[in-house]
Amino acid sequence: MNPYASFLGTRDPRQVIASTPVRLRESLDSLGERANKPPAPGKWSAREVLCHLADCEIVFAYRLRQTLAEPHHVIQPFDQDVWARNYAAYDAPSALAVFTAVRDFNTKLIASLPPHAFSTPVSHPERGTMTFQTIVETMGGHDLNHIAQIEKIIAIR
Repeated sequence: MNPYASFLGTRDPRQVIASTPVRLRESLDSLGERANKPPAPGKWSAREVLCHLADCEIVFAYRLRQTLAEPHHVIQPFDQDVWARNYAAYDAPSALAVFTAVRDFNTKLIASLPPHAFSTPVSHPERGTMTFQTIVETMGGHDLNHIAQIEKIIAIR
């Protein structure tokens, strides 16, 4: 079960993940200082969403590589809310820079792989058996979910 697959629809996850850094840069540019303002009490600001995306990209980098390196790798889940406790330490441009650099590294890895690599099995304690392709699809769907959040913030004037 991939909870992020529905965000992709018929879109190619590789195209989505390749285009996300530019979309985020454009969003950040249009927000300016509003990137620091949460859209509602208890909701993440665009800056915090960018911090979360940077954290997740680091996690995806590890998951992708471990899936390829270790037979039947078991993914370690993490609590995003616990990780978010430190987001006040980071500014939006720094979070975007980390996300962009690691995403570039990840897309190059993904593009370098032979087709059979995408069927490499991996296990998630909460979601069961998946494949390398599922991780790529999760990345794309996760991107689209959070891009939509940022676009809602942009729409608030």
